[in-house]
Amino acid sequence: QVQLVESGGGLVQAGGSLRLSCAASGRTFRPYAMGWFRQAPGKEREFVAGVSWTGGTTIYGDSVKGRFTISRDNAKNTVYLQMNSLKPEDTAIYYCAARTTIGSYSRARDYDYWGQGTQVTVSS
Repeated sequence: QVQLVESGGGLVQAGGSLRLSCAASGRTFRPYAMGWFRQAPGKEREFVAGVSWTGGTTIYGDSVKGRFTISRDNAKNTVYLQMNSLKPEDTAIYYCAARTTIGSYSRARDYDYWGQGTQVTVSS
């Protein structure tokens, strides 16, 4: 069984930065890709960023391009999301996800494992 645990969320002022971490554990953890999604109250889950586990491919949602950076540390089974120039509209619960098969980076249903989420609140 794979477990994903997010950390690093919190309250930050607009224009500030946060770095989220997602630590994965499991007997044999070899995902095809990892992703970050977010969900604000009353809104659908939104794709934020994705990264391939071996090839270094990264992809971002339009609303975060140029501000957020996804990276991974395979030795630590950890994925990071560096968030800069934060805006109040970035406020949401951020979820880490792992995909073990070929699929779409931005399609939530293609991911097999999910973390419990971490709250990010950006004040104006």
